[in-house]
Amino acid sequence: MVLKEKEKQAIKDLQTLEQACIDKYDKYAAQAKDPVLQELFTTLKGNEQKHYDSLEQVLTGTVPSCNCNDSDGRDYDPKATYSQLGQSQDKKDDAFLATDCITSEKLASSEYNSDVFIFGDSAIRKLLADIQVEEQNHAEMLFKYKTVNGMA
Repeated sequence: MVLKEKEKQAIKDLQTLEQACIDKYDKYAAQAKDPVLQELFTTLKGNEQKHYDSLEQVLTGTVPSCNCNDSDGRDYDPKATYSQLGQSQDKKDDAFLATDCITSEKLASSEYNSDVFIFGDSAIRKLLADIQVEEQNHAEMLFKYKTVNGMA
């Protein structure tokens, strides 16, 4: 498989987006006060690293298989750490981190949705569509965390 220049640039741009998410989740895992949120950020960082690595494989001529994972968001069931009514500074800080990450996930999902149409190869389109679903799952997981903790 040989990528066109426009396709290569799209993959590199998506890698830049994924790297920003990896870095953000790494920093936010260290900043979060709630261990449940720390664990979620660490999990999502690993997922974003897999996305980055999959894109790297595409750049080297291999399209990795994808599992079309659409259950992570649906199945995520976080336990509440914060009171529904309380507004401690830790809760406010963690709410900000989670909200900021939801915004990043929305951006990532949108980019994948647009970029999928650049590619002629159906295997690459399937991979990008799968990653987009996973980005949506990430946002859903973060929203469920916020909801159970009275942040939404």
